[in-house]
Amino acid sequence: MKNSESYPEWDAPFFIGVTTMNIYCFPWCGGQPKPDNTIRFPTRAEAERAGFRPCKNCCSALPHGSWEDRKRELTLVVREPFSFSENMSYLSRASNECLFHTRDGRVYKAIPLEQETPVVEISVDGHPAIKVRFLGDTAPARKWVRAAVARYVRDWFDLDTDLAPFYEMAETDPLLQRAVRQFHGLRNMGIPDLFEAISWGIIGQQINLAFAYTLKRRLVETFGRQVVCEGETYWIFPNPHEIAALTVENMDVLRMTVKKCEYLIGVARLITEGKLSKELLSNAGDYKKAEKLLVGIRGIGPWTANYVLMRCLRMPSAFPIDDVGLHNAIKYVTGADRKPTKDEILKLSAGWTDWESYATFYMWRFLY
Repeated sequence: MKNSESYPEWDAPFFIGVTTMNIYCFPWCGGQPKPDNTIRFPTRAEAERAGFRPCKNCCSALPHGSWEDRKRELTLVVREPFSFSENMSYLSRASNECLFHTRDGRVYKAIPLEQETPVVEISVDGHPAIKVRFLGDTAPARKWVRAAVARYVRDWFDLDTDLAPFYEMAETDPLLQRAVRQFHGLRNMGIPDLFEAISWGIIGQQINLAFAYTLKRRLVETFGRQVVCEGETYWIFPNPHEIAALTVENMDVLRMTVKKCEYLIGVARLITEGKLSKELLSNAGDYKKAEKLLVGIRGIGPWTANYVLMRCLRMPSAFPIDDVGLHNAIKYVTGADRKPTKDEILKLSAGWTDWESYATFYMWRFLY
């Protein structure tokens, strides 16, 4: 799977890590660290895997040519294939979603970033570009915070993935041909926050989607926080520190199973103790090792692990092969009178190598 680092015209040819500050910069950053205190990284991803943070001065968190900053409004440049309407259709499918609103072809969301919580309206701005407008008085005064908002939205919409190779593969794949034509330009809408992604995976275990949204809303409105902007209420997913401090009895009000409450508290404590993070999973070495790390956590089985690696870590080979929705989607597309066996799925998906995540997401779209 390609990302923005495959396009040198969008980004820097390399990045400079400053060891004394644990940050990485564009090579043209105004800082002047001593050469002995620097290390060169070929890509942004390698710098972040090594534990370096983006520089707030040069906003190195984003591909250089991927956004424009107008202070109260951001423009995110998008590569084809991309359809804002297809992604809006996906986001609008759940009437009980509590973490964002959709209205008149726009999406509205509060984005928690350190000490600030900007509220944004996301819409299409020409073709292909996305406009992010700050609402009320929530526009960040500092450019690096605006850059963090842009990065969050790019991650949420998976804008830095080059889908051309996936579409080339899918056009000759019996299962995916119809999907890429019907949902052309759809991105794998993600969950950038690790705790939220794992929590959603745990909440959704062995229940239908409608009830999962109900449980998520109860969790968010009981233990999350809210921001009111221009007369509208926006909810923020609970911080792992808040959930880690709870007992199962504290969560009785949610009417969630005791086991799921225990799982959520356990994951929250691992994150707050620094034993679980996106960086640790990214540095696992490969997809299978990351999956093994997650499956070793109480409450996380192969389905939840692959769901998290797919929606949060953006690992292209993540493949929740045991997912009932995937089975039903394959049955629907093939017109079969029964769901496929695991061996049959392995044969049908043999051509999906390195695109299992996207293939699954597109197949799900037939049903959800």
